[in-house]
Amino acid sequence: MLSHEEADRISKILFEFASDRRLSILFEVQQQNLKMQRIAKVLDMNVTETFRHLQRLTESKLVEKRVDGTYAITPLGTLAIGLLTNLDFILKNGNYFLEHDLSCLPYEFVNRLGELSDAEFCGDTVTNFNRVRKIVYEAEEYIWAMAEQVESSHVQATNEKVSKGLQFRFIMQNDLTKTFEATPEVEHLKERRTLERICVTFLMNEKESCVNFRRRNGEMDYIGFFGKDERFRKWTIDLFMHYWDRAERWYPSIRSP
Repeated sequence: MLSHEEADRISKILFEFASDRRLSILFEVQQQNLKMQRIAKVLDMNVTETFRHLQRLTESKLVEKRVDGTYAITPLGTLAIGLLTNLDFILKNGNYFLEHDLSCLPYEFVNRLGELSDAEFCGDTVTNFNRVRKIVYEAEEYIWAMAEQVESSHVQATNEKVSKGLQFRFIMQNDLTKTFEATPEVEHLKERRTLERICVTFLMNEKESCVNFRRRNGEMDYIGFFGKDERFRKWTIDLFMHYWDRAERWYPSIRSP
């Protein structure tokens, strides 16, 4: 529970963020150091108004005035923007997060949700599956996946690519391993691991990633986020490797030809 002092400190900084003008200034000086007159011109504000907002941001230690007369974001301001980016992504996709469970994610990755801010939300299961298939068919260097089931329509295309040198990594849920039998062609070239429970699904190649979360009732509805930008891909790659390093190696039974 927050103390009165802690609540007061948070409310004061949130008050600074409650002004869209001050937020706009903060984001502008994050990109480059600017003099007050330039800030006023870029944001279509008068000088008096700009000065007043800069003064508040400076007193809050979110921006600082340099010796050359320009205003720059402080390390504290940079941290604050990171948190705001996380919050903006969550609010923008609020309906999705009301129905889907992210509680299983390591805190580190919840704290980095803002890195998904440029991702594209896909809310239709059929469209999602078609886009996943496209990721598989367009892969040239690698396919990394984590899922609770194997999509049989991808097997032939994946096998052909693996036989030509594509890296294939797959994390599957433990209960799937009890009934899964692999085809013999290129199975020795694939890397497979297993986890007790899959709470988030991934598929990625060297160009694009997608990620889906379970619904609050535990079901997987296969709607989620796609992205090609560097920050989104780094988030998905880092999270996949987090699970990969903790998963157990598994060698499936090979089906007789």
